[in-house]
Amino acid sequence: MIYPLAGIVLGIIVGAVRAKMRGGKVLDMIQWAAVFAMIFGIIGLFIVIGIDRSYQG
Repeated sequence: MIYPLAGIVLGIIVGAVRAKMRGGKVLDMIQWAAVFAMIFGIIGLFIVIGIDRSYQG
């Protein structure tokens, strides 16, 4: 499943844009992108686990 990867990419985009809108510099954008990538990646992982468990049995 590709949901965690999609979550990471989406998190990078959302984090960087959010930091840019708040007037952040490059390092701020990198930090926000990393944090959002981790959060969205974990959400994507839980989605995969939920889908996998729903198809068993």
